[in-house]
Amino acid sequence: MDKENEVKKRSALAWIFYFAGIRKLLYQLSVVLAFGSVISKLVPYFIMSRIITLLMSGSRDLSLFSKYLLWMLLLWLLSALLHALSTTCSHKATFYVLGEMRRRSIDKLTRMELGNVMKNSSGGLKNTLVERIDSIETVMAHMIPEFTSNLSAPLLIFLYLLYIDWRMALISLITFPIGMLSLAYMMRDANERNEYCIAKTKVLNDTAVEYINGIEVIKVFGKTESSYEKFVTAAREAASSYVEWMRDNNTQMTLALTVMPSTLIGILPLAGFLVMKGSLSADAAVMCIILSVGLLTPIITLMSFLDDIRTMETIIEEVTSIITSPEQLRPEKTIGRVENKDIRLEDVSFTYTDKEVLHGIDLEIKEGSFTALVGPSGSGKSTIARLISGLWDVSVGRISIGGVDVKNISNEDFNSLIAYVSQDNYLFNETVMENIRLARKDASDEEVIEIAKASGCHDFIMSLENGYDTIVGDAGGHLSGGERQRISIARAMMKNAPIVILDEATAYTDPDSEDVIKKSVGKLVKGKTLIVIAHRLSTIQNADNIVVIENGRIVESGKHKKLLENNGLYSRMWENHIYIKDKLENEEML
Repeated sequence: MDKENEVKKRSALAWIFYFAGIRKLLYQLSVVLAFGSVISKLVPYFIMSRIITLLMSGSRDLSLFSKYLLWMLLLWLLSALLHALSTTCSHKATFYVLGEMRRRSIDKLTRMELGNVMKNSSGGLKNTLVERIDSIETVMAHMIPEFTSNLSAPLLIFLYLLYIDWRMALISLITFPIGMLSLAYMMRDANERNEYCIAKTKVLNDTAVEYINGIEVIKVFGKTESSYEKFVTAAREAASSYVEWMRDNNTQMTLALTVMPSTLIGILPLAGFLVMKGSLSADAAVMCIILSVGLLTPIITLMSFLDDIRTMETIIEEVTSIITSPEQLRPEKTIGRVENKDIRLEDVSFTYTDKEVLHGIDLEIKEGSFTALVGPSGSGKSTIARLISGLWDVSVGRISIGGVDVKNISNEDFNSLIAYVSQDNYLFNETVMENIRLARKDASDEEVIEIAKASGCHDFIMSLENGYDTIVGDAGGHLSGGERQRISIARAMMKNAPIVILDEATAYTDPDSEDVIKKSVGKLVKGKTLIVIAHRLSTIQNADNIVVIENGRIVESGKHKKLLENNGLYSRMWENHIYIKDKLENEEML
């Protein structure tokens, strides 16, 4: 626990160094090569000074000058080569590090409670894991070699200037304080401005995702103009946040970029004065003038990284907030022995977003039984199903399978116990075959087809353009809701788990498809523990136990006939169901 707390307390900068350490050797090689590139850039300054000194002394040895120029060319080429090798190493390391950041984040999402994942918008998570991680590639890849060269070069130059003449060294820094003061004033509210810009960008991303996902509803209900206006407003505010920040700092930035590199303002007059007084040789003056030209420019380049580093720290904080999020703790090996497939909920309460939605649920589901959970919308039916399926952990109480608390069952064992089909099951942008096979990777094509036939999917799959090789599209978008649901059920059946949970499994199906699903599910779940959440009460009349949920509490339970005799909530729900069903049938006849 102490180690976990220590990890959570890491600063953003500490996390940057931590991630960089994943490919430490490549980054270290990048630094060495960058330093070599710096040295290769500096040596030509000394050669240039030597050439000027020789010219001033009257030398006209073209052969000697040619050799000097050739050395300068070779050193320039060597510097370019070392810089290229340095950035190649840093980019290779960075691409791996960014990939590792994504892998760890996505892996953590699979181990977090569903409720904690759902607190984040899908647009926000996608933006963090894709675009925002991508955006730090340039900074992270260039920061280490560029910092090395842009820090070491001015330092080496300044030390050599001190060696030549301390007065010339100090006067070369005369513009430095003015530039730094301008930059300091410019950065006075940088953190607040950066956070504001990031917040506005997140709003834009979320609005864009919402607009795209809801485009069908927007068109149907004629809300195109108002919905698009919301997107335009978000885009305008996001852009304005950056534009206003830059506009407010234009003067300071211009002053810093103009004044700071102008080292000759101080060094030329002093060099001339000292040479005339005889306290500085002409050779030394020339060397100081040449070296001072490139003294502060690298510092300015370094300053340009500050905004990028701040942005990178913010993105790292977003990523690490995912990586350090609390997860569902499960042992590597199951503690105890799961004797049977009986499910027991004991005094279970559950709080979601600070609101308790389940209150003291006590429920026993026998192995091999058919249990139905019914009740008004928002009563807590799906929450109970998600708690049993392990998507959430109970806030209070205990859920056990075969006498073992689900928190003591390893993920591997737990996943083999339960197959869960919700009303919004996700299909991947793969073939129908691969979407069904997802439940059991080693299943052959023949086994997939066999399970599809048993679950009543084969005929409609064969009617698709490419049969089982048909690509279903993003989230199964190329299929109807009923078709997606039937493939999801086939996938759950392929898993062959002893406990099957169907959460509104026929929500998107027509009556004919519903009848096919009922018959196929009936065959496939023989001997299994079946838990069904249904809004069509006619589908669960034969349940061994119908549990009626209202306002997060169990208000009735029993068989269909008994509950009708009780004249309670279930009886009223049944009457409404029959009324609506008869009304629809009469309308169809008309």
